[in-house]
Amino acid sequence: MLADKRKPLLVDTREDNEWSVGHAAGALHLSKGIIERDIEAKVPDKSTLMVLYCGGGFRSALAADALQKMGYTNVISLDGGWRAWQQAGMPVER
Repeated sequence: MLADKRKPLLVDTREDNEWSVGHAAGALHLSKGIIERDIEAKVPDKSTLMVLYCGGGFRSALAADALQKMGYTNVISLDGGWRAWQQAGMPVER
């Protein structure tokens, strides 16, 4: 996506304590436990390109599935999650 110049909205679905240690630069934090409740207020356009991530990819896959069921059409889960993001040398905020 980044090579194609597409700018997805990064959504961190990890818990507060995980987020506070470090997260992808520019990411929105909506943990798996609240994303269904808060997503429509934070991201009202259901066609927004979103990449969800968690620690390894499981929670974000579940969250992406839930968002698709809510009508979001451009949602994916980052394979490998936060660990893969860091290993790829992507920008991080602490």
